[in-house]
Amino acid sequence: MNALAKILSAATILVAGACLLGIPQFAAGPQDIAGMQHDKPPNPDEPIPAFHLEAPTDALPPTMEPSLFPAIGVFNAYMVAGRVKKVLYQQPCYCHCDRSQGHGSLLDCFVGRHGAGCDTCIREAFYSYEQTRKGKTPAQIRDGIIHGEWDKVNVAKYQTAYLPPANTPAK
Repeated sequence: MNALAKILSAATILVAGACLLGIPQFAAGPQDIAGMQHDKPPNPDEPIPAFHLEAPTDALPPTMEPSLFPAIGVFNAYMVAGRVKKVLYQQPCYCHCDRSQGHGSLLDCFVGRHGAGCDTCIREAFYSYEQTRKGKTPAQIRDGIIHGEWDKVNVAKYQTAYLPPANTPAK
């Protein structure tokens, strides 16, 4: 009888664990996840979130496929993240996912689904993309992110049309 109780207890724990795996990562909404501070400008007294000081020496992981995200703005954020991976690798993320999710830089937000549910990550990715296109270095972009310039990005322009892949010829 004691062995049967142990087997039932173990089965109950396994079923409960399997049920927890089925809950979407952002079911509560991004503003409810501990450690993620959305839409708050950086506090100059807090430490700068994790980032890499120099460009990567090894291959970087791919960002998630943009077509997995039906929202135009999220699709475009993942599209530009894939275009500027080396730059994102060198940027901090002010939603503080380095604390809550162990991220090492802004790039990690777009290697997984985290970036899809985070306005801060999306704004920082668009800011990094725009500044890269203006010829800014990763260090200059990082300085702008640290000073909160990412919060001024006009995300509305990324909500109206899907960006084509980088190798698509302009029409």
